[in-house]
Amino acid sequence: MKMLLPCLYAFLGCATFSVIFEEKRLRIILSCSATGFVAWLTYLLFGFLGASIRMQTVRYFLAAVVVALLSEMFARIHKSPATLFLTIGIIPLVPGAGIYYTMEALLNGSLSLFARRGLETAACAGAIAVGCSLVSSVFRMCSAARKSSALREE
Repeated sequence: MKMLLPCLYAFLGCATFSVIFEEKRLRIILSCSATGFVAWLTYLLFGFLGASIRMQTVRYFLAAVVVALLSEMFARIHKSPATLFLTIGIIPLVPGAGIYYTMEALLNGSLSLFARRGLETAACAGAIAVGCSLVSSVFRMCSAARKSSALREE
C-alpha cells in the first residue's frame, strides 16, 4: 500500500494532464495514465539501489526506458503518436522538487548548494531524456529495417 498510493496519484495526475492536453478518448486517457502509473512504480521499485545521486539517475533512466517502451506499445495498439503517451507518461518523473530546491539555493545565496542541486537535477533530467531517446531510436531503426527488408522482397 505504501508504494501503491503514490502510483495512484501519478495515475490521476496523468489523467488530468490528458484532459488538459484535450484528449477526449477514454481508452487513450487510461493508457496515458497507466504509463505514468507504471513509470512511478518502476522508479519506486528500484528504490533498493539507494539514494545516492548516481543511483537516483539510474532509477530515472530505467523508469524512462519503461515509459518509452509503453509509449511505443500503446502507440501501435491505439494507432496514435507515441509522443502523446510519452509526454504524459513522463510527467510523474519530472524532477520538479529538484528544480525548486535548486532555485531556492540560488535565491538564498548558497552557491555550492545551488551547484550541487543543479547538477543532481540536470543528471536526473538527462537520464530521462537519454532513456526516452534510446528506446525511440531503437524502435525507429527496427521500423526502418523492417521497411527496407519488405522493399527488397518485392
